[in-house]
Amino acid sequence: MLKLLIAEDDAANLELLTEHLRSLKADVHGSKDSEEVAKLVEGEAFDGIFLDLGMPGLSGFDLAKRIRDSAFNKTTPIVIVTGRDERDTMHLSFSVGATYFLQKPVEPRNLVAILGKLQEPRYENRRRFNRVSLNSEVTCMVGDRKLYGVTWNISQGGIQLEVLGLKKADQLKMSFWLPDPVTMIQCEGVVVWEQEERQGVYFTSMNLEAQDRIRNFV
Repeated sequence: MLKLLIAEDDAANLELLTEHLRSLKADVHGSKDSEEVAKLVEGEAFDGIFLDLGMPGLSGFDLAKRIRDSAFNKTTPIVIVTGRDERDTMHLSFSVGATYFLQKPVEPRNLVAILGKLQEPRYENRRRFNRVSLNSEVTCMVGDRKLYGVTWNISQGGIQLEVLGLKKADQLKMSFWLPDPVTMIQCEGVVVWEQEERQGVYFTSMNLEAQDRIRNFV
């Protein structure tokens, strides 16, 4: 049975997520107190930790950093669960060590998928700053403009492109291919830098399957 920890300051959300996970045969400990959560991760190991970003006191970002610095949960999968829709929230979550990112309200099928991943014996937490080479065609939609180019490299938080006409601060929808097995990734992002003919894009929205596929690739 998986041993899970939930940090969520909203009592109704905490109860709902706890019930969902317990119905999937998980041993769940939930807390509305971020300081309590910080102490728990320092003293015992969990198979997965669900964090709300909007915790009072220590935020979800702060807790993720504490978890990655802890002795017992340094490599424990972290699932960020949030209603925030700021364009850089997903990237920031991955940059502090998150493994998955879920928008509220959470769909039960996504919880089933995540618990399946946590039960895999070969699971390995991967560093969020890893960036690997990726040479793929990419299609970008910026408003009603369709732009084409190539990818250069990718991390869990973003991707580097070479797309003529793509500018800093552009918000875009994009599709590209990952190899082995060949998989089309469809997601959204924002251009955070441009240099010469290349652009850096932070991911801002993608489904759980795409998150998992990119995580495994990098």
